[in-house]
Amino acid sequence: MRRRACQPPRLRLALHAATPGRPAAEGHGPQPESRILALHLPWLATEVLRVPGPVLAWRMEGNRRLVVAADSAAMGLGVRPGQALGDAHAAAPTVAAHPEAPETAAARLQELALWALRIAPLAAPDPPDGLLVNIAGTDALTGGEDRTMRRAVAGLARLGHAARAAVAGTASAAMALARCGVEGRVPAGMEAAALAELPLHALPLEAKTIIGLQRLGLHRIGDVLAQPRAPLARRFGAGLSLALDRATGAAPEPFRSIRPLPDRQAALDFEEPLITRTAIDHAVEHLLGRLCAGLAEEGRGLRRLVLRAHRTDGGVQEQAIGTGLASRDPGHLLRLLGPRLERLAPGFGFDRITLMAEDTEPLAAAQAGLGGEDAEAALAALLDRVLQRLPAWRLRPRESHWPERAVERVDPLAAVAPVGSWSARPRPLRLLRRPEQLEAMALLPDDPPVRIRWRGRWVAVRNAEGPERLEPEWWRDRPDRTVRDYYRVEMPDGRRLWVCRSGGPGSARWFLHGLLP
Repeated sequence: MRRRACQPPRLRLALHAATPGRPAAEGHGPQPESRILALHLPWLATEVLRVPGPVLAWRMEGNRRLVVAADSAAMGLGVRPGQALGDAHAAAPTVAAHPEAPETAAARLQELALWALRIAPLAAPDPPDGLLVNIAGTDALTGGEDRTMRRAVAGLARLGHAARAAVAGTASAAMALARCGVEGRVPAGMEAAALAELPLHALPLEAKTIIGLQRLGLHRIGDVLAQPRAPLARRFGAGLSLALDRATGAAPEPFRSIRPLPDRQAALDFEEPLITRTAIDHAVEHLLGRLCAGLAEEGRGLRRLVLRAHRTDGGVQEQAIGTGLASRDPGHLLRLLGPRLERLAPGFGFDRITLMAEDTEPLAAAQAGLGGEDAEAALAALLDRVLQRLPAWRLRPRESHWPERAVERVDPLAAVAPVGSWSARPRPLRLLRRPEQLEAMALLPDDPPVRIRWRGRWVAVRNAEGPERLEPEWWRDRPDRTVRDYYRVEMPDGRRLWVCRSGGPGSARWFLHGLLP
């Protein structure tokens, strides 16, 4: 009998209660040694063409058409990258030839990097045809590195991509092994021995460096590693030494993940993909409970929550919410996520959902009966719900005597420290978004106006005072900015205006900049 979608989903993996590989500085024990899974997609350039049968991709180089990629079937017929297109057609006339699509391949590689986040929280594309995943500390969750490699290769195969996998302690070593077809695991500290028999082009070296090394009789990585490093560095530059040290683990290698490492995450895999909103809501509610429980154990609350949903076709969708104050209330977070869940398009279903606390801060346990704290929390919860539908902010004073710079927008719950007033004279509570141009008549150059023309008619001024001269802020304004003279003007009907004269008396322009109370 088919199980109803609203029932709790069956789990294939244990929930990721904590992010693996968290640095020791955050209080989660020592950081494990680096273990990088490299996935090489040798046929990516032809797979993105979506053409059945033997196929090759070509591009123009000068006035020649050269083969840049060929699938396994085409290579079995004698087609090779670098071959002239005419020679390829002569050797294998049945192979379909298409112009290469580097933008399509690059976009697909980015999509696959997002897909790889289901393997571990840190993943990165390695152009033009590689993926890197930091799987340090994930053995307890995935069943070991061998199983992780098999699952990654099988998952890519379901998406229509052939892959080769290798695991090593450095990204350069793992990718070099995968691109050379040496699949498997390299024990920690054995990267130099594993790389010894590989050709020089397996490392990210410049072509002129490889040619120069080969002229010296050094054709393999092991040949270069056996040489004294100082003479090589003097002849070929520091790039060669850095590439060797990064590959062997002697120098650290940056890992630029496509998404930042969350402070904490919780994930569920489903044997039967989730399609209905009821099933998705149930899964998210379950994950929120576990995530918030873990945050409570650490004494932290989240400020930014990201939901990542993986579809069975490899697509990845993300929705994020923020909170004004740190929170770990599952009910409140679920209400905030509700409108975002409406935007999800499950297609054939989600087979994995992950919730990530990307920004957390300390949050002490709440004490009941404290009215001030309860009121602040209630206000924060209300603003969080409003911000999911409407923009909201508060104004904060800023130290500037230029009127439009005197305040700035900040978060509604941001602290506002008082600043000293730049002017003792009253100013409008609100300035016009776009000042209205006026015409004015004054008896003397710096006297207040006696008549103004506003909105098509001349009006006599009952009372006026000024000027209040404001000089440009030389440390942030352009040199040709003119001074301003402001006047407080009272109209016959009682309205009080804040008008401005921009420029000197001979070339002045008048504007209405605000309404006085």
